[in-house]
Amino acid sequence: MSTVRAVKSAVVCLALLPRFLLAAAACWLLDFLCIRKRVLVQMRDQDADALDPPLRVSDSNRLFSRESLRAVWRGHKLDFLKAARLGRGAPNTEVVELRDHRRARILDYARDKRPLILNFGSCT
Repeated sequence: MSTVRAVKSAVVCLALLPRFLLAAAACWLLDFLCIRKRVLVQMRDQDADALDPPLRVSDSNRLFSRESLRAVWRGHKLDFLKAARLGRGAPNTEVVELRDHRRARILDYARDKRPLILNFGSCT
């Protein structure tokens, strides 16, 4: 079973790699534009009037960092592995009835020519 899981993980990684590299390149490009802006602002500040406050671009909020790239990878992976897709049928997941703890599928509650309405709520 672990061999099947490893093969599936490798296939997912290979499928996600082009999308991830494109997103990483976009993050790097945006960081490059921010660095360029910072250099131009510093050059302008050298020639600026003493009454103008200096404009600073933060170095701490980089897009091309390990943390942000890990978040991008996780996001792409979750999007790739999700069961619900636009334009396709809804996933028929398993639910548990509260009365008798009987297991059933969502579409078991659907009736002909009547829409099945799911109401998701929360109690806090």
